[in-house]
Amino acid sequence: MKTHHGRATGAFCLFLMLIGAAGCSHFGHYPVNAPLERYEPGYGYLARNMGPEGSSEELLLILSFSGGGTRAAAFSYGVLEELRATQVALDGRKRRLVDEVDMISAVSGGSFTAACFGLFGERIFEDYEGRFLKKNVQGDLTSGAFLHPVNWFRLSSPFFDRSDLAAEYYDKNVFDGKTFGDMLRRRGPMVLINATDMSLGMRFTFSQNLFDAICSDVSKFTLARACAASSAVPGVLTPITLINYAGRCGFVLPPEFEAFSPGYRMREMRGNTTLVLDPKEKQYFHLIDGGVADNLGLRAIEETIDAVGNAWTSLRLMGREKVRKVVFIVVNAETKIESSWNRTAIIPPLAAMISSYSSIARYNLETRALLQESSARWTDQVRTGSCPPGTWTC
Repeated sequence: MKTHHGRATGAFCLFLMLIGAAGCSHFGHYPVNAPLERYEPGYGYLARNMGPEGSSEELLLILSFSGGGTRAAAFSYGVLEELRATQVALDGRKRRLVDEVDMISAVSGGSFTAACFGLFGERIFEDYEGRFLKKNVQGDLTSGAFLHPVNWFRLSSPFFDRSDLAAEYYDKNVFDGKTFGDMLRRRGPMVLINATDMSLGMRFTFSQNLFDAICSDVSKFTLARACAASSAVPGVLTPITLINYAGRCGFVLPPEFEAFSPGYRMREMRGNTTLVLDPKEKQYFHLIDGGVADNLGLRAIEETIDAVGNAWTSLRLMGREKVRKVVFIVVNAETKIESSWNRTAIIPPLAAMISSYSSIARYNLETRALLQESSARWTDQVRTGSCPPGTWTC
């Protein structure tokens, strides 16, 4: 009896030692984003380096996938299915609209569908439902990750938390360990995954444009961690943290940022950029759900155009000077606002808060209105840029 008890005690002590060793090793720290050794304009995961092969040069088809949890992921997937089933005549031949998608800007739940489509292409229609949409992801995370004894010690570290565990699950079960570099090599549509910096409240988009500024290489960043950041709902999940290496790779701001802008939004965006370039003041990014800054994913496109000056300049930087038609399809998974809480003094529970999180209707409405108001200005900019005054060959 004593021998059995001694063995059990020894085994338990060994177990604790192994757990302790795991907690003190890399198990207790989130993966660090890779630094960029040298800034090279045009390098990496940029829109000019992406684009489906054989698509029409005259059509620019842009999708935006909103936040809204699994509902948003399923809704955006349904839109992709419909685009696959829809054929149009382009350049004298019939093409499926899904093959013409040039860019997807996505937030939170929509980011999973966007990333899987950008990474796997046609394969998404074979296994995405089984691997993600119809899977009990929350149950798997609870039982397989959060309740695993080893992870109790990992979660005790100040450098590892719930979103890091979730990212590991997505990496293994959804994205097969792939990175933005893998998506770049496939050269499908440009997928913009959007998160929010917790302290600045600014939109953080995973593309080499922003990663150049912080001297990091997004091609080595996993899609799982990007989606975990984009869907890190405050109060439910924790931020995903990145290191700011700004100033180490020779990055310089493009001349467009030096010009004075009378617009408040542009001045604010440039102010945030100036702060990002100061690694002493801004050493880390703690990223939360992209819906905090923009739940539709549209502002990433609008602000990118404003940042480079105008729509024509943006098309030139993408290598799309031949574009004649620009089509936006906004996939908005917001639900009807629950009004019953307006008539009760009871404090709404966490579940009610989460359910209403993706239905920030007024802000979504303003974002759509901004897109509509910008379209006429962008049309004039493209017309003037592609056919300057005095040109007779346009």
